Amino acid sequence: MDFELFKNFSINVDLALEAREIIQGKTGQEIPGVRVDRETYNFATVTVVIIEEKSAEAVMGKPVGTYITIEAPAIGGRDPQAHHEIGLVVANMLGRLINLPEKSNILVVGLGNWNATPDALGPKVVGQTMVTRHLFNYAPQELQPGMRSVSALAPGVLGITGIETAEIIKGVVDRIKPDLVIAIDSLAAKNVARIATTIQIANTGVNPGSGVGNQRMSINMESLGVPVIAIGVPTVVHGAVIAQDTIDQFMEQLKTNPSLQKLYGMLNPNVGQQVIQGVLEPFGGRLMVTPKEIDDLIDRAARIVAGGITQALHPNLPEDKYEYYLH
Repeated sequence: MDFELFKNFSINVDLALEAREIIQGKTGQEIPGVRVDRETYNFATVTVVIIEEKSAEAVMGKPVGTYITIEAPAIGGRDPQAHHEIGLVVANMLGRLINLPEKSNILVVGLGNWNATPDALGPKVVGQTMVTRHLFNYAPQELQPGMRSVSALAPGVLGITGIETAEIIKGVVDRIKPDLVIAIDSLAAKNVARIATTIQIANTGVNPGSGVGNQRMSINMESLGVPVIAIGVPTVVHGAVIAQDTIDQFMEQLKTNPSLQKLYGMLNPNVGQQVIQGVLEPFGGRLMVTPKEIDDLIDRAARIVAGGITQALHPNLPEDKYEYYLH
């Protein structure tokens, strides 16, 4: 993918894995100050991108921290066993970043607009996450050993509430004083294959709306005063990225077909982005694309993420108890 495309169309890259791919595509070498580890599971491939230095932060456009990307195409299918195992991977990876004592207070925040399906991941995850803070306060006899105090909030978006999401969360944080905030948000990808099949977990917080060019106040340690872990799933791709992919594949066909190579040599490679700009002009250069089956994809991803969060926060609770506490 052409680095200039993302620059010219002001496309933000939410996945650290993809940001690294773009930079490597431009430079042809690894980014100094960035460490990468990979792990393989039955239904998932995990890539851990660790940005260790400020110089790498500037290059990547991402804060120093750990970004865990779980690529699991099986999320898009209907195999419950695969979904269960992917949820265990999510719990495992989230557990590595939590690093909290057993008696901790955690706030789970579902970012996004519940009225717009591609942006509804956060609220859907909140609706399926096991919350327990009320039990600690009002029904301690219902608690099992090893359970943590967990509360959840879906604050909506600025256009619905008239209040910056970060301000709502900050008010709740100041009131209930959690030891950790876990924020779930929909992301934008550069690869259509990663829509609703990839989960990113990062210990750097989140910038709501950045992937669709609608930047809001950051939700992180600096703004809230407590550590923030961000969990995101790509649900949209910028239209310019899809158009450029199409042009690139078309050009590759011309290049490798002996009968069309002469035509390939006559084409100006810079024309492609000019054409894309013209097509997207009615949308201000910004057009986000999502699959028609996004409802099902969001539901599956939300169940997996919520299950992973619940298992990570209550690791000693038997799985057959989850449904009881959810209801």
